[in-house]
Amino acid sequence: MNQAIRSAWAVAMGMFALVLGSLTYVQFFQAQELNDNDWNSRQLYQDFGRQRGAILVDGRAIAESVPSDDQFKFQRVYNEPELYAHLTGYYSLSLSSTQLEAEESEILSGTSSSLFYDRVVRLFSGVDSEGASVELTIDPEIQQLAYDLIPDGQRGSIVVLEPGTGNILAMVSKPTYDPNLLSGHDTSVIAENAAALSEQPGLSIYTNPATESLVSPGSVFKLVDAAAALESGQYDAESQIPNPPALEFPGIEYALPNFVTGGCASRTTADLEFALEQSCNTPFAQIALDLGEEAIQEQAAKFGFGEELAIPTRVIASSFPSDLTGPELAQSAVGQFDTLVTPLQMAMVASAIANDGQQMKPQLIKSIRAADLELIESPQPEVLRQSVSRETADQLTDWMVNVVDNGTATAAQVPGVRVAGKTGTAEVSVTGDNAWFTGFAPAEDPQVAVSIVMENVDIPTGQQLTSPSAKRLIEAVLNR
Repeated sequence: MNQAIRSAWAVAMGMFALVLGSLTYVQFFQAQELNDNDWNSRQLYQDFGRQRGAILVDGRAIAESVPSDDQFKFQRVYNEPELYAHLTGYYSLSLSSTQLEAEESEILSGTSSSLFYDRVVRLFSGVDSEGASVELTIDPEIQQLAYDLIPDGQRGSIVVLEPGTGNILAMVSKPTYDPNLLSGHDTSVIAENAAALSEQPGLSIYTNPATESLVSPGSVFKLVDAAAALESGQYDAESQIPNPPALEFPGIEYALPNFVTGGCASRTTADLEFALEQSCNTPFAQIALDLGEEAIQEQAAKFGFGEELAIPTRVIASSFPSDLTGPELAQSAVGQFDTLVTPLQMAMVASAIANDGQQMKPQLIKSIRAADLELIESPQPEVLRQSVSRETADQLTDWMVNVVDNGTATAAQVPGVRVAGKTGTAEVSVTGDNAWFTGFAPAEDPQVAVSIVMENVDIPTGQQLTSPSAKRLIEAVLNR
């Protein structure tokens, strides 16, 4: 009898241990997996019931959670939505989240490990949990100006950086959209709005064009060529490079034409200063052929090509192609063929030259604070790499100043300020080109770097929308 009781007891204890172990495994080891499961509607409703932290610009909320009169308690609302849509992204019941709403979701929702103590205090005090706020480096006046400088209906992006810190002062793209259309609690309405937005030409609600759109850079890539030439030791300010009307290749009919809308035709040979000033194609193509594909690739990599970044939103890698034929290398060296960049990448190139050759990591976050305003994080400037030597950076700066003073970027001149710049035109389709400006100012003590691209425009329109816009942005930053 005692043996039977002992056996029954052992079985009961074994079953109890099994149940307890299963619960422990589910709660502690599978908890995150279950929370992240797309079918877990309970977790989804719980997340939307939290008071999410605000995204701030200059102390003002551009994204915030306000009380809702439905089952979710709070509704995500975006202020000045079109101006900041590509930065904030959206927080949606049926479309998940994008951009800062996605990358900083744990901080904003209050579930981050850095907010553990805050959650414990609120639990014992009986106060509802609340997410932390994220303050951006964006200057609202510069952001608004950059936005206004891209005409409605025009596809384009503008990035404004501080070269010495990497802080992003403005980052805008058009076409844009209203994230409020995607953040409601009625999934059928969200679906209708998303479908309508998907029909707008050139618009993606899922990406930030300034960091996730790859476009042909045209002649602004010649800054990379010039840097490679100087860093190689094979070229200097006195070097003379052939400057024919077209660069021909033995055995094929193709020839790379020189830039015809300028003064390139006035010289049969050109030094690097003149070639940059007039944006001549054939000298830079010849430099690439002489140095070789690997040298141009290596210099591009030193400027950040080939590397993805998190700022904290995703920045996809810009690229210079490989395994090129001679004509392909010549085209790629002048920013055509398969050379592709993000608008942010070209701002990073200008910033590195401005900062004595030292490239800083672009930064979008100024600070993160808990609901009680306690500072949780304040990202500091971070050096990515030495892109070029200080001597090369100084030489490139002088040549870029000459481009603005005497060359293709004279419309970027600011009275009393030495502006360094480079223009570019990438032929991308029969209907238009990519028009570029990238540069910085003041040349002797850079405070601002600018990158502008206007897509699918004719040359006169591109000239009107790039260098003059750079001038206004530089003036605005220097006059803050």
